[in-house]
Amino acid sequence: MTDVPKTTGPAKAAGPAEPTGPAEAAGLLEVTDLSVEFAVRGQTVRAVNGLSYTLGESETVAILGESGSGKSVAAQAVMGILDTPPARITGGSVRLRGEELLGMPERRRRAYRGARISMIFQDALTALNPVFTVGDQLSEMFQVHRGMKRREASARAVELMERVRIPAARTRLGDYPHQFSGGMRQRIMIAMALALEPDVLIADEPTTALDVTVQAQIMRLLAELRDELRMGMVLITHDLGVVAGVADRIVVMYAGSVVEQATAKELYARPAHPYTAGLLASVPRLDRKGAPLVPIKGAPPNPAALPPGCPFHPRCPRAEAVCAAERPPVVEVGAPGHTAACHFAEEVHGARQ
Repeated sequence: MTDVPKTTGPAKAAGPAEPTGPAEAAGLLEVTDLSVEFAVRGQTVRAVNGLSYTLGESETVAILGESGSGKSVAAQAVMGILDTPPARITGGSVRLRGEELLGMPERRRRAYRGARISMIFQDALTALNPVFTVGDQLSEMFQVHRGMKRREASARAVELMERVRIPAARTRLGDYPHQFSGGMRQRIMIAMALALEPDVLIADEPTTALDVTVQAQIMRLLAELRDELRMGMVLITHDLGVVAGVADRIVVMYAGSVVEQATAKELYARPAHPYTAGLLASVPRLDRKGAPLVPIKGAPPNPAALPPGCPFHPRCPRAEAVCAAERPPVVEVGAPGHTAACHFAEEVHGARQ
């Protein structure tokens, strides 16, 4: 396509996103310009490029994108569980209640994991140890971190299982992970993550491989526990349908970079990036019964060989010559805090969805 002047004039460049709502008041978790690289077979793979977001108490921030967008790598970097090497955090800051986590001695960082910041992994069957009972695995959290005796820790494990609504919790304490259904295993993972009542919970694809009914139950449970414990939750997912009723803010990632960030309500109503608009168009909606779904053509780029300019331009239906030549700046559109990295963000935001 030819480079056509934009009809709405140049968009204004956005400064650092100003936290709003609960995040502004609490400042629970602040991730600023986080960048992660991998050294793989002589190549440098830029998995995360300048990720920034702020999370407040009782708030959920959803990090959304296709597989390979850098979501899980970013979560592991925040948790401090990246394998280094081959991974390397090349820049940025991760602050929990104002305290810097990056560069913290590993012994101290280990004490934070579970007690202050915890994570639910996407495959409960592989995350749980198959040779130990779920009771032993839940009890261990209290024995290691709280110094409890075995009997007291087992009693707390039963309380945890009941809290996440596992039927007949006391009689199932001696069962092994394979004896539970997928939904029940995920509940056990949630119980383990919340055992020490952390300030921040990172849920990495918590509904993977679960049927739609169980997905809804798990998301409802997470939302209730978030409110009960007043914790902040970072939800990693590729499914816009999963986050619709849970997230306060949404961060959309593509090829390791943030392409759009907004409140959930604003993003669903008026996306400002063609990638976000494409994700929304590929999700079934009850108010558009019978309307065809429109998938995004192509596949995400190789993170070791990102295209010049906007990384989304080879797949973008709105791409112009400028998109292949210049990386788009992050601009603010619409409501305060709604930002997008697109040369035509104003036009996309103003288009009827």
